[in-house]
Amino acid sequence: MNGEFTTWLADWRRGDLTARDRLVDAVYPELRAIAQRQLRNERGGHTLQATALVNEAYLRLSGLDRIQWRDRVHFVHLAARVMREVLVDHARRRSAQKRDGGERVSLTALELAGEDAGGVDVAALDAALDALHRLDPDKAKLVELRYFGGLTIEETAEALGSSPATVKRHWQVARVWLFEALSEPG
Repeated sequence: MNGEFTTWLADWRRGDLTARDRLVDAVYPELRAIAQRQLRNERGGHTLQATALVNEAYLRLSGLDRIQWRDRVHFVHLAARVMREVLVDHARRRSAQKRDGGERVSLTALELAGEDAGGVDVAALDAALDALHRLDPDKAKLVELRYFGGLTIEETAEALGSSPATVKRHWQVARVWLFEALSEPG
């Protein structure tokens, strides 16, 4: 199905709306599951629903004309990343509307290290991922695939062209780095 999916991506890029519809039908359940995972990590009281998050991501993806889609994994990874951006934008808007700001998600520094604790500011998480990307783009992509994309170790290894053992090691390093970055004051 990946070959067919890649064909749909290419056809969509050329303006074929039937291919776009097939692609959306094929990937929608997976994108909705990713959205639900991301929203589960939001602090209670958030206002976005999974369907709205997927739809907003789809609208943003539709506006990306210069993307050369490689395959399903590339599409899903980018969709997960766009969903993260939607959540960050949403949190920033809500934060700007509140006097003391501070929209928080349950993805925590300690959770990244394998423990459980309270939430971190979604903008801080976004900044930490951006910093990790500048330092080590491969580990940042791994975090996006594993956490935001919901991929397994094996799926991540396939997407990155790496071994599962390497992905496990790099996942541990990335989690520790994020733990330290999110634990720093200010």
